[in-house]
Amino acid sequence: MKIVTWNINGIRTFKNGIKKTLDSFDADIICVQETKVTRDLLDEKTAIVDGYNSYFSFSRGRSGYSGVATYCKDTATPFLAEEGLTGLLANQGEAVGCYGDQVELSSEELLALDNEGRAVITQHQFIGKDGPQKLTVINVYCPRADPEKPERKLYKLQFYQLLQCRAEAILSSGSQVIVLGDVNTSHRPIDHCDPNDVDNFEDNPGRKWLDHFLFGKAEKAQNGNTEDELQEIFPKSPSGGKFVDSFRRFHPKRSNAFTCWSTLTGARQTNYGTRIDYIFADCCLVESAFIGVDIMPEVEGSDHCPVYAQLSCTLQSSPKCPPLCTRHMPEFTGRQQKLSRFFVKVSEKERSSKDSEESLPGSQDAGEIRENLNPVVQGNSVAKKRPTCREKDTNTNKAKRSKQTKTESNAKGSLLAFFKPKQTPSIPSSENLSPKQTESSQDSPGSESDTRSCPADVQSETSLSVVTEMETENQDEVEGESTSIDKSKDCKKGPCTGFWKAVLHGPPQPPLCKSHNEPCVLRTVKKAGPNLGRQFFVCARPQGHASNPQARCNFFAWVDKGK
Repeated sequence: MKIVTWNINGIRTFKNGIKKTLDSFDADIICVQETKVTRDLLDEKTAIVDGYNSYFSFSRGRSGYSGVATYCKDTATPFLAEEGLTGLLANQGEAVGCYGDQVELSSEELLALDNEGRAVITQHQFIGKDGPQKLTVINVYCPRADPEKPERKLYKLQFYQLLQCRAEAILSSGSQVIVLGDVNTSHRPIDHCDPNDVDNFEDNPGRKWLDHFLFGKAEKAQNGNTEDELQEIFPKSPSGGKFVDSFRRFHPKRSNAFTCWSTLTGARQTNYGTRIDYIFADCCLVESAFIGVDIMPEVEGSDHCPVYAQLSCTLQSSPKCPPLCTRHMPEFTGRQQKLSRFFVKVSEKERSSKDSEESLPGSQDAGEIRENLNPVVQGNSVAKKRPTCREKDTNTNKAKRSKQTKTESNAKGSLLAFFKPKQTPSIPSSENLSPKQTESSQDSPGSESDTRSCPADVQSETSLSVVTEMETENQDEVEGESTSIDKSKDCKKGPCTGFWKAVLHGPPQPPLCKSHNEPCVLRTVKKAGPNLGRQFFVCARPQGHASNPQARCNFFAWVDKGK
């Protein structure tokens, strides 16, 4: 039997197809965390995979957040499956059961712990050395404690307490138990890339909980954690750790065995990470059935890598899938649903009130609706007559004429015309004209009265000739004006260009870091505080340990606001 756990950081990690990825593990049970999918966004290709049966837990408060899923081969179909740790989301007769003592948590707190889709439990049967036995797999995605939100720290500790309570209750019922997934806490200094950089590493409440969950009394005393200290943190937790970190059971001194890296700093390139993904199992199961456990850092696609465990037992398959299986979801069952499910009954009173109160913009008013329903002339019971063919022709001609006049009156030049300097040719006034010129201009066929009576082609020829004469007479004046405009343009160009360069300047030139003499990268502060929005330069290399020369150096420089 082979079991795999992997925080996939979004179900879209399976770019090459989910079946191909699942088959590549060659595992009987594959548990994934942080699916970031809600039930309304779950598609059939992800939910129904040929050769597998799947069980999902969704976040009910936020979309694109949290979520876990367990994929089991059809040859390893579980007998029972349940969503959550509290039992509040399970139906009677379909649950795994064994909830332990949950008195310390209120019903509201219990519901909140299961509301983010962080756990799926499947119960299997296997043939071991002592015959048929039960095996319960708890797939969890433990919350992260945001240092800026104290309530999330409490939420994380409550989730740990609930997880331990449920796991130990199932174990005491006679089933073997495996707890696996993203626990979001590195246990020992060997599991962290730089434990000296973390303040009070050993005093972290999450690490103290792991000590309490995994080790016996003698080992706790050796690590400096007394029973009284642990009882202060988790007052009602059962004493004595009953589970084993299976990876450390097989690799007690292996260093740099990390499962999570920061993608923002490129820390995976320098293996600057933490080990926060585990496969925990009860002591008896590890000693009797576990053959090997290891990490798979070569598998990419997420900021985490998978962890697998090999067991020397054979799973028995259930003849039918539990009700939680995605195959039983109405949207994937393949049964035709009734149309009535897509409609909601609305009373006549509600409909009329809605129509009167909330009319859509652009909808017909009451008068238009009345007119469409009963096309009658106001005040008369006689309907409007249809226009005859001749009336239609006259109406269309009128419309065409009005259109033409509108287009002529509203005719505008191109956009460039608005940016060109106005060239007004000086027309000689009547005072400067000689008497002969005045008489000729009054009697000439180019006068206003004669032009109106002339045909259109004659009008255009006449106007063109007048314009050409005026242009030739005033060519010198226009040339003089254009040169003066060009001069004024040159005068304005200098200050305008400088202004726009000052306003629309590009990013500042990156400096060279002192250690590698390479161009730095520009970053922006996104954390709330006095420096929010400020920009700074850091070394472009990936983050790593200070002793690694290939890693990022400590170069840092703020960008001046003036630049």
